[in-house]
Amino acid sequence: MPLTPDRHPGVLDEDEAIQLEPQAVAPTANGELRYVTGTGFRFFEEGVEKGLSGSGLTESQHKVLLNLIHFIDEGPAEGFTTGATKTVLGTVFPTQILWKRSDATSLVAQNITWTGSKPTTIQWKMYAADGITVLATVTDTISYTGVFETGRTRAIT
Repeated sequence: MPLTPDRHPGVLDEDEAIQLEPQAVAPTANGELRYVTGTGFRFFEEGVEKGLSGSGLTESQHKVLLNLIHFIDEGPAEGFTTGATKTVLGTVFPTQILWKRSDATSLVAQNITWTGSKPTTIQWKMYAADGITVLATVTDTISYTGVFETGRTRAIT
């Protein structure tokens, strides 16, 4: 087998492709990694197909978090109906930003806790269609040195 430019036998890692689009069948070649519909990421090594441990989230929990991501920057996007409204509570330092559907049921709430002029906790809550049941909560706890952010811890529930 010829040597690659990095002087190792075989193909270069960057020449390999990871299939992220859901596939119907599991991988069958050594070293192949594939996302398989219904079972998640699968890896084939030394003639054995193996599953990869993921984030610990179910498919429905993952979908809810992906939908929440559509809000974190600035309101609802793909997959949501038009007509949502945004309400901001507070003045220079907002304490809550609330997105509601056109029927006034809650979609997403962002709650901000301030210490002086610095946000120290930011929490996002995504609601079910009833506007009451919380589907997911993401909470960031922020630390500072002076006015500069030095760390952030994220909790997802």
